[in-house]
Amino acid sequence: MTKQIMVGNVPVGGGAPVAIQSMCSTHTDDVEATVQQIRRLEAAGCEIIRVAVPDKPSARAIGKIKEQIDIPLVVDVHFDYKLALECIAAGADKVRINPGNIGGEDRVKAVADACRQKNIPIRIGVNGGSLEKPLLAKYGGVCAEALVESAFGHIQLLNKYDFDDICISLKSSSVPVTMAAYKLMHERSDYPLHLGVTEAGTKTMGTIKSAVGIGGLLSQGIGDTLRVTLTADPVEEVVAAKQILQAVCLRQDGPNLISCPTCGRTCIDLIPLAQQVEERLKTVHKPITVAVMGCIVNGPGEASAADVGIAGGKGFGYLFAHGKVIASKVPEDRLVDELFKLIDQL
Repeated sequence: MTKQIMVGNVPVGGGAPVAIQSMCSTHTDDVEATVQQIRRLEAAGCEIIRVAVPDKPSARAIGKIKEQIDIPLVVDVHFDYKLALECIAAGADKVRINPGNIGGEDRVKAVADACRQKNIPIRIGVNGGSLEKPLLAKYGGVCAEALVESAFGHIQLLNKYDFDDICISLKSSSVPVTMAAYKLMHERSDYPLHLGVTEAGTKTMGTIKSAVGIGGLLSQGIGDTLRVTLTADPVEEVVAAKQILQAVCLRQDGPNLISCPTCGRTCIDLIPLAQQVEERLKTVHKPITVAVMGCIVNGPGEASAADVGIAGGKGFGYLFAHGKVIASKVPEDRLVDELFKLIDQL
């Protein structure tokens, strides 16, 4: 089990539930827009939010943002350690830095000292795109061993200044390299791990890469918090993160939809039917499994693990619960409404 850190009031590691993170796409110095986006993300299920702090106006906005939100705020700082110090003083709940680009050791010490005094953890963010040149030369490019060695170098630097309240990320745009790096780090240390596949891509491809990389690691018991990175509205990152956690059975705080892929036995227009059920389930918050099956021959049996479901016929369908038919010959245009009447009763 990994060590536990506290990001505001959210525990990370040590057996705590895997926390969902995202990052604002707004300019941080636009306080109103940033707060509005954070509130949307929180409503979608985000539990920890990160903002970029590239300049002094952004750093000066941290306190104002912090006053207006309810979830922990992480600041992402590169190069200028004074920005990190200003954010820490303003109430940031966590600092994401790369100790290798923050300046001399005296500056790393200043950040570590400030975080220690405020009980604020630091995430060491190692990225395949910004690995140190000596490591790239040593290993011949980006690989798991280079990412992990970089992380340990940064850990040792913080440890030198009596700081160990640390979380680690080892991200690459390559899914296999990312997975191998996290596995290696998991074997060699007990620091909590922040999972992610960096620069994963647009909503479709990025979700697939993240599901394979993040989901694959989580299914092996590796990872304590995660961010799905998408070239999309950050809300989509949160939605994808929740779906990944649900797929690997780490959460079920909402409905789980299962549906068959259709075949030659399907006599109902199943694809739009499943899409309609999926859309309506967005307003349901019960931890239930709902099935949409294409035929009445074996649909209810195949989906017997579902709490409720529908199976299609020709112009009609069956309503079933736990594999048992409870209503037959339901007209196709009433199937979804009847299904949700049953869901309301659960």
